Amino acid sequence: MAYDEYLADRIRRHLKDKHIVFSELKMMGGLCFKMDNKMLCGIHIDKKYGDSLLMARIGQAVYETVLNKPECLPMDFTGRPMRGYIFVTPEGFDSDNDLSYWLDLCVAFNPTAKASKPKKKK
Repeated sequence: MAYDEYLADRIRRHLKDKHIVFSELKMMGGLCFKMDNKMLCGIHIDKKYGDSLLMARIGQAVYETVLNKPECLPMDFTGRPMRGYIFVTPEGFDSDNDLSYWLDLCVAFNPTAKASKPKKKK
């Protein structure tokens, strides 16, 4: 298993409790949750960090205010941080209230998020 199944269940439960329609996509060794066909959040086991991280798509305005929190890391797969996306360390989503905080930020940003361009079929 390439991602934390317990964390995935917690995310599913939160989204279902809020009556949010979502889908899941396994990708890059992790799990991505999508809302309205746009990335909402995900789970990634970071080899460098050595633990599961919550990937959160929160938008640039919120990004600037939360990045200084000790449990936040810039989302950086390629050596270049992706603005508007963060990683949250396990200390930041240990309690259900903490996890809800991050997921609610993701859900709040989603309506203004741009969808990825659909891939062309070969």
